[in-house]
Amino acid sequence: MVAVQPNLPAILMTVISSIPIPIAMTIAGSDSGGGAGIQADLRTFAFHQVHGTSAITCITAQNTVGVSRVDALPAEAVVAQIQAVAADIGMQAVKTGMLLNAEIIAAVAVQAERLPNLVVDPVMVSRTGAQLIDDAAVVSLRDRLIPLATVLTPNRYEAQMLSGLEIHTLADMQAAAEKILRLGAAAVLVKGGGMIGELKGVDVWCDGDRLEVLRTTTIETQDTHGTGCTLSAAIAANLALGHDRLTAVQQAKQYVTTALCYALRIGRGQGPVGHFFPLIQAANPIGRGE
Repeated sequence: MVAVQPNLPAILMTVISSIPIPIAMTIAGSDSGGGAGIQADLRTFAFHQVHGTSAITCITAQNTVGVSRVDALPAEAVVAQIQAVAADIGMQAVKTGMLLNAEIIAAVAVQAERLPNLVVDPVMVSRTGAQLIDDAAVVSLRDRLIPLATVLTPNRYEAQMLSGLEIHTLADMQAAAEKILRLGAAAVLVKGGGMIGELKGVDVWCDGDRLEVLRTTTIETQDTHGTGCTLSAAIAANLALGHDRLTAVQQAKQYVTTALCYALRIGRGQGPVGHFFPLIQAANPIGRGE
């Protein structure tokens, strides 16, 4: 039980307890290393002063070096989590991450028809090009969930898979974004984290009215674990706060860029971004950006 400070006036305690707060939900996998997935999403929501709720789709045994085991939850268990939160707490935005298989994707898609501000991080292919889900899951994601997305955030290789186009240049990214938009999402953000040279970290936004190139400062660090999860969670948080789609994406990109400056050098492999960078700044004002 949390102790209540006795010197706080009763009226102040009443006001504090009745302050409304936006709610966001993450539907994704658990990362035992704490760098990505549900853990990264909830940290991101908290940073934005958004209350985070969750529906866990799978449990992973992983660390900064790699993933050693993945166990899927039953689709019915995923649905029960979503429905429990929706029936009582509600939400202003939702993000999906690793959904793992066609059954879970189809079940989430049915629920998503009634969920607001859906940000879909497709999590089909890693930034290095390794396919993470099987072909049946890819089809289910493309046909069932993506058409419901408020914002879709594929990386380079996911954009290639969804568009059928090879992506090497900025023009390729723009063409892919326009083609992917035809799958039904309200807006698409093709991420450039997997690009090389001047295009590394350059993203392309397409919503049918605007085709824009979004740039931020490139941070040179090996510790980038969870950037995709963090970006999509930050977009959802900003949508929950009432920002329009493009503003939510721009704010999210800036958050991830700053968090990368304070990425955590933990473990023997790829560390995570510094989600609570103001606390890290207080301990280390210079930061870790080079």
